[in-house]
Amino acid sequence: MTETNAPVDVAVIGAGPAGLTAAYLLSKKGYSVTVIEKDPTYVGGISRTVEYEGFRFDIGGHRFFSKSKEVVDLWNEILPDDFIQRPRMSRIYYEGKFYSYPLRAFEALWNLGIWRSSLCMLSYAKAKVFPKKDVKSFEDWTVNQFGWKLYSIFFKTYTEKVWGMPCDEMSADWAAQRIKGLSLWNAVTDGLKRSLGLNKKPNDGQEVKTLLETFRYPRLGPGMMWDAARDFVRSKGNDVLMGHSLKQLAQDADGNWRMSAASDAGEKVITAKHVISSAPMRELATRIHPLPETLPQAQELNYRDFLTVALMVKSEDLFPDNWIYIHDDRVQVGRVQNFRSWSPEMVPDESIACVGLEYFCFENDGLWSSTDEDLVELAKKEMAILGLCNPEDVVGGAVVRQEKAYPVYDDSYEQNVAEMRDDLESRFPTLHMVGRNGMHRYNNQDHAMMTAMLTVENIEAGTRKWNVWNVNEDAEYHESGDEGEQDTIPAEISEDRAAALESMRDVPTRIGDAGDEDSATGKAGKKAA
Repeated sequence: MTETNAPVDVAVIGAGPAGLTAAYLLSKKGYSVTVIEKDPTYVGGISRTVEYEGFRFDIGGHRFFSKSKEVVDLWNEILPDDFIQRPRMSRIYYEGKFYSYPLRAFEALWNLGIWRSSLCMLSYAKAKVFPKKDVKSFEDWTVNQFGWKLYSIFFKTYTEKVWGMPCDEMSADWAAQRIKGLSLWNAVTDGLKRSLGLNKKPNDGQEVKTLLETFRYPRLGPGMMWDAARDFVRSKGNDVLMGHSLKQLAQDADGNWRMSAASDAGEKVITAKHVISSAPMRELATRIHPLPETLPQAQELNYRDFLTVALMVKSEDLFPDNWIYIHDDRVQVGRVQNFRSWSPEMVPDESIACVGLEYFCFENDGLWSSTDEDLVELAKKEMAILGLCNPEDVVGGAVVRQEKAYPVYDDSYEQNVAEMRDDLESRFPTLHMVGRNGMHRYNNQDHAMMTAMLTVENIEAGTRKWNVWNVNEDAEYHESGDEGEQDTIPAEISEDRAAALESMRDVPTRIGDAGDEDSATGKAGKKAA
């Protein structure tokens, strides 16, 4: 059965942070909006909160911090009374010991013990005396900087788990950007001075920026934010259609959009003047009719998928951290969250610890295709290998899969995205791509929101006033500084927006993919006014 809805001003594809931010702001301004979301239950995308028997799971972990005052103000507007302040703590776990994150080299050597520390220092000395001259890869650069032993312990395993490619295939440029200022020699000398009372500065061998010690968090998880945004959209008489997947998108002779969305109950047809898409670019390209010329480029875009195995353990909390990074090649898990550390209200039983084991994978590989029962058993086994809990104490488990969690930055992604963007934007001025997957950009939640905020202003202005493709974030964005420190000012380009528009997040590229920072997906054309 096919049902045609009344025409609306804007149709939004996807009810994640970008899609719902756009729908919220448009609804607030009096526009008619229809949102479609393929998940039958949850809004929020990767920022949703899944509930299982009263336990709540944060998919990926979301610290609510932004340097953009506009974003912070919007968070406060959507969820005015439900933020709590939480301590920030993340560490590296290796062979039963915890190490500071970011890594403090002197502490690491101390924890490793005399014998292994000696091997690390010998390995470091060898790298300094006989460095690799032709440095091409992440592995080359990091071994030259720290020696093979420290590289293998603290850099290799976790990096390969997250990105799904060997460190000797990742660009050395990314390593140089990612591991800034850390000097093993300075760390050791500073540590010795500290032990003699000659230096009371942090013994990490680098000029450390002050890290966030606390952060705000919705008391029932990040999904609480997006549930509230959905409810507001509906309160304004607009629709958020759950369990509806994009089937086809086409423009008529008058430039209006006709979007069909499929559900178990049938098909809905939505007509709209504008379409905002946070759907993966690869998926969008296959749904536009007629098919775009850049469909082959879109089909080459790849994604890293992600799943969380939540375990309920009859025990006190296993560790105090928000999450710990697992640097151990005996297990496949990359990171373990402690959900009560995010918010005590996410764990309803004080006698039960609830942790989430995060596995990075590709859709339809062995991990992704495993049954929930097998994944829970794997998680229990790996927690035992790590010595973090006794499998017999596990009293429950659940699995949450998140497809297309991370856009993959491979050799050809930049050119493919640029060509697809140019193709679609030149032919369809009223089609707007936003968010992490909608733009194939490794955005965090606040910057995904900013792309939607600027898109709404573009729709109001009737022109592409802002170049939303320059919204991204640098790797240190969440590590230092003050929340909302860039005030919105009455200028053509505010400092607040400049912060969001000008920065780029570090991601690994393969050797030989030097990147073009003047490309359409880089920092070119800073702001389109």
